[in-house]
Amino acid sequence: MIGISKLYCGTTEPSDALRYGRRSEELPSHLLQFSIDKRPVVVWNITKQCNLKCVHCYAYAKTRPGENELSTEEGKALIDDLADFRAPVILFSGGEPLMRPDLPELAAYAVKKGMRAVISTNGTLITEETAKVLKDIGLSYVGISLDGGREINDRFRGVKGAFDAALEGIRNCRKAGIKVGLRFTINRSNVDEVPVLFDILEEEDVPRICFYHLVYAGRGSKLINDDLTHEQTRQTVDLIIDRTKDLHDRGLAKEVLTVDNHADGPYLYLRLLREDPDRAAQVLELLKMNEGNNSGRGIGCVSWDGEVYADQFWRHYSFGNVRNRPFSEIWTDTSEPLMEKLKDKKRYVKGRCSKCRWLDICGGNFRVRAEAATGDLWAPDPACYLTDEEIGIA
Repeated sequence: MIGISKLYCGTTEPSDALRYGRRSEELPSHLLQFSIDKRPVVVWNITKQCNLKCVHCYAYAKTRPGENELSTEEGKALIDDLADFRAPVILFSGGEPLMRPDLPELAAYAVKKGMRAVISTNGTLITEETAKVLKDIGLSYVGISLDGGREINDRFRGVKGAFDAALEGIRNCRKAGIKVGLRFTINRSNVDEVPVLFDILEEEDVPRICFYHLVYAGRGSKLINDDLTHEQTRQTVDLIIDRTKDLHDRGLAKEVLTVDNHADGPYLYLRLLREDPDRAAQVLELLKMNEGNNSGRGIGCVSWDGEVYADQFWRHYSFGNVRNRPFSEIWTDTSEPLMEKLKDKKRYVKGRCSKCRWLDICGGNFRVRAEAATGDLWAPDPACYLTDEEIGIA
């Protein structure tokens, strides 16, 4: 996760993270990427059921609940363990988390245990009443996914009217006083919609947006040939930076982030190095604190059936099940070969990744994307768009 608004526009300084001690339980959520202990943010896909049919769904969501979903009591036991483990955030996802009737009860329980609870949703089910319930629970954040304007979004989501329903969900969250943000997954079919999302961000007075690079997982694995070219990625990241700077210059405080491609960090730094060398030096310090991709370390995933994964995309390799062992034990068991390597994966990456001058900042990028594209999880991430000259191996 690369904070474009923080890094490029200077809304966060290196001393901000240091001032909070850099312990994850002490940091405000917008600084978690700079924590020193990397306690995992845990994504819990609480159900496989969804009311939409998104073409890029990493979870292969269905119209009915998945088999063997964790019960309410099993979910509370999971939350007890995560709270004791000092995981700072639990992110309720799906499928569509609001399809599960006990979501409010589970989220309220997590908040009561001292965790920050957030949800990732398509937003179509957030009525005024639902928004009030979510507000009363004390949710820290609601992330609502859009894939573009009305026509493009509804085509991606597979249901006509999904855009208008999601927009209504955004407005209901704003009306209830819940912090809400947009989520957008970039690919060739919707890359031209990036300006549309910035327009919605401004018109609807939404404070935050995350631009996700495509990860080849779930139904998204079928879109591997629909990913951007490296040049398209560079142009898109530049556009995101430029639009963010425009908002900042006009006094519109918006948090803008890119997610799932840690080449964005060095790319932004190199751009700043040309434009503002003094600012670039400060950004480099923040990027070192960030440490790049944290699959298997700073982020983890629990599936609806209790299986534990390195992240929400790496669903073909389970480290164990929370029905058999607590998440905290599974997560810290480095006798498991892959878990041990993910704790320090920079030692195992191959090819240009192993020689890259930005390895400590990028962390080797997405191993699951490398595996999907090449069959070798330690191969270079094919979505890295930095040139050999830029990474120092030319």
